[in-house]
Amino acid sequence: MYTVITENDESEWDDRKGEIYHFPKRYLKNLQEGTHLIYYKGGLKNSKYRDDRMSSQPHYFGIGTVGKVWKDPNSVKGDHFCTIQQFQEFTKPVLAKLADGAYYEQIPESRIGNYWRDGVRPITKEIYDHILETAELDPYEDLTLNVHESQEYQEYQEGNQKQRLSTYYERNPALRKQVLLNYKDLSCAVCEFNFEATYGEWGKGFIHVHHLNPVSQAGITKPDPHKDFALLCPNCHAMVHRKKDRLLSIEELKQLFKN
Repeated sequence: MYTVITENDESEWDDRKGEIYHFPKRYLKNLQEGTHLIYYKGGLKNSKYRDDRMSSQPHYFGIGTVGKVWKDPNSVKGDHFCTIQQFQEFTKPVLAKLADGAYYEQIPESRIGNYWRDGVRPITKEIYDHILETAELDPYEDLTLNVHESQEYQEYQEGNQKQRLSTYYERNPALRKQVLLNYKDLSCAVCEFNFEATYGEWGKGFIHVHHLNPVSQAGITKPDPHKDFALLCPNCHAMVHRKKDRLLSIEELKQLFKN
């Protein structure tokens, strides 16, 4: 199942981007565990939020999947929460409106006047794939892997470019898995946050793997799982990549965190 979820600049809902989504009961059927998500923002309404957005226009800006879903114990209307897993923010906005005036999402004629009022909207796999194709995803990925698998070290080659509607980089799942096998402690290299220590079994094995030399810059390489990667929590990972024209080093981010 594939669904678009809306993040508003100002909201009464208790959302945390890439972590938790808070939503009305009527959207429950579209936010079941395992649902593939695309994050969406409507047009800018208050200029004070301009610097916090990728674009002032309506746009898509990230992906994730639905994890645990539960009822909001404080809601009398049956509102729900869900966790967001494998969140990955785009490196650039994907504008909701195409150059020819059409939209990625298919709007029924009966909904032309109020389609965008729905904060949660089901889409097809084809629409999902089209948006991701345009996004040219950032060369890192959220990971929930079994790090106890036994595996011998191998050399892997990454970064082979493919030409479609746009250029994208093919990731190597075996390499990501090999990186995690080098760590007994899956704590963030900057803030030392550990998901298993905080969330128990639910957080076991979850961490982001950060490429110290992004594939998009390095091209075709033979990365070393022992040297070319670092483990980061989602917050620190987002800070490393926050500026499009500059990638912070782990040491630079540590200094910012300490201060």
